[in-house]
Amino acid sequence: MDYDVLILGGGLIGCAVAYELSKYSLNIALIEKDYDIADDVALVNSAIIYDGIQCEDTIMSQLQLMGNFLVKDLAVKFNIPYKKYNSIVMAANEKQEKRIEEIYNRSAKKGINNIALLSGENIHELEPNLNIELKKGIYSQNTGVICPYDLGIAYGEVAFDNGVSFKLEEIVEGIKKISKGFKVVTNKNKFTCKMVINTTPEDYNIDGFKESFPESKAYLKYFLLEKSFKLKLNHILFSYNEEIDEIICLHPTVQGNYIASIKTNVNLNYEECYNKIKLLVPEIKKEDINTFYEVPYYDEVLLIDDSLVDKGYIKITGKNYAEVTMTPSIAKIVKETVENNLKCKKKNDFNDKRREIYSFRFMSNEERKNIINLDKRYGKIVCVCNLVTEGEIVDAIRRPLGARTLEGIKRRTGAALGSCKGAYCINKIISILARETNKKMTDIVKDSKNSKILLNRIKEFDEI
Repeated sequence: MDYDVLILGGGLIGCAVAYELSKYSLNIALIEKDYDIADDVALVNSAIIYDGIQCEDTIMSQLQLMGNFLVKDLAVKFNIPYKKYNSIVMAANEKQEKRIEEIYNRSAKKGINNIALLSGENIHELEPNLNIELKKGIYSQNTGVICPYDLGIAYGEVAFDNGVSFKLEEIVEGIKKISKGFKVVTNKNKFTCKMVINTTPEDYNIDGFKESFPESKAYLKYFLLEKSFKLKLNHILFSYNEEIDEIICLHPTVQGNYIASIKTNVNLNYEECYNKIKLLVPEIKKEDINTFYEVPYYDEVLLIDDSLVDKGYIKITGKNYAEVTMTPSIAKIVKETVENNLKCKKKNDFNDKRREIYSFRFMSNEERKNIINLDKRYGKIVCVCNLVTEGEIVDAIRRPLGARTLEGIKRRTGAALGSCKGAYCINKIISILARETNKKMTDIVKDSKNSKILLNRIKEFDEI
């Protein structure tokens, strides 16, 4: 056997499963078709950590609640940004008020603690800048925000340091059952393994594979606001309009600015979205908006299908808006299933510590002086907007599973994500990537092989 376990897909869940299984004496490989891991995480690097009160499905709610506790510990362990923000689900009319009471009663039966019903007056005392009349709301002390991409990268790096082999840029072309496990064929290699854990949308079988995720019919539109936006919001705020199946959410990010998002079944344009947000918070002006994004909105049930575990196959299906919250609990469940079936033992030398990251913009002046003395590249600012240095970019490239694309650098360091949208620093980042990876600048890509940034040189010079 080449491997005990093959994990298909290097997204957030795939990396989390790799991390949990790397605690055991198993030979593990992860196969990912893209250049980088955790590529399924949205570019706006801040996600809400839910607590299960808004979820009707009991199992999904429990996964959220379990993940809620695990994420907080992981953030401390991996030293990644996490900020606790209490949340309020608001009701503006009698119909919404009735729904709020149902959610509260349902949550109380599930045993979710640290929640309370508030009157409209109480909510306005907590959030005086809201511009709508409110009847009632559910107040939760369980929620927060985290950088999901940082979480995915941390999972992958620790798994890598504990022996997991990452096969990037490999596409699985087929899986065949053999006498003692599976034979997995990619565009580059052939592997055998005792167990396959499939975290991808594809459902592999002897007839090939098919897409198992239906196309989302809902949209999530969101505004990333400038850090200069002065309005102070103290909570994560949810406003529901069930008549048109719409959810508006306002929440702070771990980087210190705000996100305003709208979940809708209607494909609203920029102006329509802006006007809806402005109804809640009239102080928002168009010049306060840094970027406007649109992504599919998923509200499917996440399933761990272990019906074929006796044959060595586990499939994780579904996509959900709270996937970041549920990922740690899903990974734990999969780990326990694998442990019971392969009868594996824990490693004595497992290293649960992630390698240090030095972020210049969050350092004190004394810390900055010390690190510049160690490495002069930390004294060269590449991204002025977010104070990202050459030292940080070089570290992002040289780390385990290091960045090989512009998108990988942006997500790991925050470079080119400031107000200038990379106008000042993208060329510098490309130059550093080319130098560190021993490539030509024209070979550097945004995020995939078909996304070259510089197609060719305008003019060649023998000397300057």
